[in-house]
Amino acid sequence: MLTGRLGLETAQIPHDHRHGLLYLDRGRLEVENGCLRFLCAGGGTMERGDWQVPHQAITLILLGPGSSVTHDALRILARHNTGLAAEGEGGVRFYTAPPLLPDASARARQHARIWADPDRRLHMARRMYAWRLGELLPARGIAALRGIEGARMKESYKIIAQQVGVKWRGRHYDRGNPSATDAPNQALNHAASAIEGAAAIAVACTATIPQLGFIHEDSGQAFVLDIADLYRSEITIPVAFAAARDFEKQTARTLESLTRKACADAMRRRKTISSMIDQIKAMFDINQDGDHARALSTLPVNNDRQRSSQDIARSRAPRSDRSAP
Repeated sequence: MLTGRLGLETAQIPHDHRHGLLYLDRGRLEVENGCLRFLCAGGGTMERGDWQVPHQAITLILLGPGSSVTHDALRILARHNTGLAAEGEGGVRFYTAPPLLPDASARARQHARIWADPDRRLHMARRMYAWRLGELLPARGIAALRGIEGARMKESYKIIAQQVGVKWRGRHYDRGNPSATDAPNQALNHAASAIEGAAAIAVACTATIPQLGFIHEDSGQAFVLDIADLYRSEITIPVAFAAARDFEKQTARTLESLTRKACADAMRRRKTISSMIDQIKAMFDINQDGDHARALSTLPVNNDRQRSSQDIARSRAPRSDRSAP
């Protein structure tokens, strides 16, 4: 390795030119002869073996259950500005992520500018609702938008429950006692937190600001909740109701296990985290000029919307790992 004023020993590949995410589980992440390696025991999503990791060409390594990491591996990752996050089975939990220190702050600054301008903030909220509902709602303020969305979601719950074949008595949730309600509501809690874990990964990877939500406000993860809600009708509700239906037919597995495994399968099959990353980039990387129709037309196609929620609901729900939102 050459040293000196050229700085070649610390040269880095810009994140825009990297390959994104790499998932590793059931193994040991370590360094051998200056190279990052993963000694995998097998039994998870990876085959048993000694794998070399191209850490310079990756934005974020997702370390799944049954894994460990050495001090030297952390040093290598930090030197090359490669993030490391611990997560649950199938990506349904997001435990931590060191600052990714992106190459530029443009997206975060754009996020802050739009959030700080009341008109542009409302415009962004309308765009997010349009992405979910398929139409641009009137500009009547965020409270009015939430009311319209709430009415639409009540109808969605009823329709999807009928499609799946579960009894639906309305959305009920007691934060002090999450298990006090019926199976469909408990499954919705588990599915929502799984999708939120995926959204947290996407927000971390895009170096946007978790606290600055356009629809949600009070939570420290407000923007994460905004992104997770984009998938409520396509993944969260149908998967949760399918898990609740299957739970009534067996006693071998918990409702939480069934729901989280179903969410992990759905997200892996549909490449949900990659889709979330693309959506976030589309939100902040286009020209925010106030032209609602043109701004909407620049959004990438949401592939989740192109399949009916009934298709997802029919998929059987097996296992996974975590609890209420």
